[in-house]
Amino acid sequence: MDPRLADIRRTTKETDIALSLNIDSSETPRIITGLPFFDHLLYSMAFHGGFYLKIEASGDIEVDPHHLVEDTGLVLGDAFKKAAESGPAINRFGHFIVPMDDSLSEATIDASGRPYLVYKADYPQPNAGVFDIFLLKEFLKAFSDRAGVTLHAECRYGENSHHMVEALFKAIGKALGMAYKPAAADKVLSTKGTLSK
Repeated sequence: MDPRLADIRRTTKETDIALSLNIDSSETPRIITGLPFFDHLLYSMAFHGGFYLKIEASGDIEVDPHHLVEDTGLVLGDAFKKAAESGPAINRFGHFIVPMDDSLSEATIDASGRPYLVYKADYPQPNAGVFDIFLLKEFLKAFSDRAGVTLHAECRYGENSHHMVEALFKAIGKALGMAYKPAAADKVLSTKGTLSK
């Protein structure tokens, strides 16, 4: 099987993002966005998901990191959609629960071509360092919309927002790895016979 790859560049007046994805490589991720905590989350997601991710991103973070975080979600979603279309049928479903000290987080994915996000989290602290955690909903929504996945992401409980969201991104990575793994019989897992619209 040829590796499932995607290289995408997206440039606007607000952001410039170059992203490379290899779903079938566990090479060490390389993430540089100018937002260290966001880098940490994306690195954890790719590392635990078992896929290679390289991101070099810049943007008007001195105004507000919102644009960069959301646009990174858009580009990552485009990359997963493109890479998956180049390969065999996939498992489609993925689910994982990750503990991290006081926290427990869960992610469930259906890579069905139908975008939907359910995001549940009650963070005790609004920030991790200087990073506004509320921005992650924008990232997850952008990703699910462009990848065409249903994503249920939930921080079940926790006392430390950093732990909660880090566990969540690890769970999302593991669920993505499961969902995009080639199906054993290379058979489309849909009663319709297709996952495309």
